[in-house]
Amino acid sequence: MTTARHPRTDEQVHAAVAGQTLPMLFARTVARRKDEVALRWRHEGRSSAWTWQEYADRATRVAALLARHAIGKGDTVALMLRNQSGFHAWDMGAQLAGATPFSVYNTSSPEQIAYLLGHAEARIVVADADLAPRVRDVRDQLPDLTEVIAVGGESDAAAVPRLDDLLGDVEPVDLARASTIVQPGDLATLIYTSGTTGPPKAVMLTQRNVCWVLESFAEVVGEAPPGSRMVSYLPMAHLLERLLTHYLPLRNGAQVHPCPDASELGRYLLSVRPEIFVAPPRIWEKLRATLRAGDIGSDRAAAAVGLDDCAVALVGAAPSPAGLIDFFRSAGLPLSEAYGLSETSGLLTAQTSRPRTGSVGLPAPGCAVRVLDDGEICCRGGNVFAGYYKDPDATAAVLDEQGWFRTGDVGVLDDDGYLTLVDRKKELIITAGGKNISPANLEAALKEIPLVGQACVIGDNRPCLVALLVLDVPAAEAWARRNGLAELSPQALAEHPGVLAEVRAGLAEVNGRLSQVERIKGFRLLGEEWLPDSDCLTPTMKLKRRGVHARYADEIDALYH
Repeated sequence: MTTARHPRTDEQVHAAVAGQTLPMLFARTVARRKDEVALRWRHEGRSSAWTWQEYADRATRVAALLARHAIGKGDTVALMLRNQSGFHAWDMGAQLAGATPFSVYNTSSPEQIAYLLGHAEARIVVADADLAPRVRDVRDQLPDLTEVIAVGGESDAAAVPRLDDLLGDVEPVDLARASTIVQPGDLATLIYTSGTTGPPKAVMLTQRNVCWVLESFAEVVGEAPPGSRMVSYLPMAHLLERLLTHYLPLRNGAQVHPCPDASELGRYLLSVRPEIFVAPPRIWEKLRATLRAGDIGSDRAAAAVGLDDCAVALVGAAPSPAGLIDFFRSAGLPLSEAYGLSETSGLLTAQTSRPRTGSVGLPAPGCAVRVLDDGEICCRGGNVFAGYYKDPDATAAVLDEQGWFRTGDVGVLDDDGYLTLVDRKKELIITAGGKNISPANLEAALKEIPLVGQACVIGDNRPCLVALLVLDVPAAEAWARRNGLAELSPQALAEHPGVLAEVRAGLAEVNGRLSQVERIKGFRLLGEEWLPDSDCLTPTMKLKRRGVHARYADEIDALYH
């Protein structure tokens, strides 16, 4: 068992943030930078902005509005909002009211929304107008929910109230007083992760957790100058986005440019020219493809994608493909890799000044990282979460009495403290876009298709999900008899247009119940049965993912070409 620690101890980081909360950081930044721009955005060619004082005016009015709905300390507020100025006002306003805001992925299905809101006992939901019907569809399943507030965007019809319409007759709360309501040990947010064997778990992050990791991150990358430009484009339910473009500016006064449609990111990068940019590998791969397609030389590469002013560039949220970092560093962009989980408040290791190819860096300030004899990575520090909401058993399974968190990931620590990721013990799929997806839940749904007996979902570090489906032989034989095709073998049936049509129809039904990122984009139907105690199944018929991936490597590759 090996352990590495940053020279700056957990106690030193704790001392630096003693008593801090996010509302206190917000109030401090508003007082210091009230006339500077906090948020800037464009719509139909027009530029709009909020100063820090205008941001504070909206947030304090949101807090008062929530108080009208009897929302206060201990309550949860769900947000289904695109990247827009209003998100920041609602999230901070909820905190100024003493409540705990959390985000729901905007692609979530009504069934997923019902589970998440019910589990969190959300009292109120604020949603973009076009997303609100999904909440209303399941409102009868949510006894704690008292209000669904639909908010219009810049392009919505005038009949849909916008943020300022809702706040028009609301007197703001006093910012100085409201910023003291929540305490360091109170919850800042819940981050829902995809479970591998059941429903999602809710990671509890306290105000202290987030302030601690902001302090640690600032030492890793350096204190960004006030007004440093950032683009907000990943869903706010993703901790990486929340941490970088919502929480971090409260500390350093960065200027955030919300991008409500991630497909427009390239255009935003060129117009904003961010000074801080963090993205999952898939985004960096797309930027690299753009440069290669345009045959743009390394001396012009950073400028060509709008990153010539970028002083902090990180790749995270999923393993980085070989050569990606070297490509951008050769173009003069200071790209490096960072590693963290929701349970570590988004940060565990990083190294920007001396990155090492293939490594995710050194323990962040305040962190201790340990690799157990079986290779599992553990860590301890003020970044470690407070546990899973309403799930003490799951918490006890990963967090011991000494505060060591078991990540479920496998890695190697070099003698000089650099960590290299080897594999994940848990079966969570992390796509190339950084989305965390539970394959077990999807496979259970796929096996509901009448002609499918087994399923394996693939997508780790890939752009989308595909699946290997195994024909249910008895069901297929019954289908063959009904259709006068009893003479066909299982392999022939797996290739028959009629069988494939039925499986496609079943897949369409399953996909209709899933969020966009969980949908299966392609499949291969196999006519050979997976037997217990084989290279595909354990003796108890549990899936051997590595065995399946190895056996069907060619078929899997074909699904991505």
